[in-house]
Amino acid sequence: MTPGTKRLAAVRPGLAVLAALLLTPSTVWAQTASPRQPAPRNALVYFHYPLDGLRVPERFTVRIGLKEMGVAPAGIDRPGTGHHHLLIDTDPGPPDQPIPSDYNNIHLGNGQTEVVVTLPKGTHTLQLLLGDHTHTPHRPPVMSQKITVYVR
Repeated sequence: MTPGTKRLAAVRPGLAVLAALLLTPSTVWAQTASPRQPAPRNALVYFHYPLDGLRVPERFTVRIGLKEMGVAPAGIDRPGTGHHHLLIDTDPGPPDQPIPSDYNNIHLGNGQTEVVVTLPKGTHTLQLLLGDHTHTPHRPPVMSQKITVYVR
């Protein structure tokens, strides 16, 4: 065995230990991830404004209503509560996965019930989806009907 080979053999056990340490947190997290939070069957999230088919300016305020549940900021694990997400020109993702945060999925993680949005002229779809403390939809998902707005 050359000196270089001896060094490589000595390093490999350390890499195995390092790999095990790096993989352990994700394995533990997957085993301890909380199940989806239940939602009352009669829970309802809806648009106060805008309404379906409305013509709106490029910058407008979306106002959100919620029945039979409460609003709590993201990270607050309180039964019967959640926080709003505004989906713009997109469909909801898998119900057992956290809602992404990007241009099309606006998180209202501080517990807001309204948000000002700016959209380019044209036709756009909007939908509301309530997320639990981990941004994951409830079981069953609490979501509005998809509406269409026309930006003038």
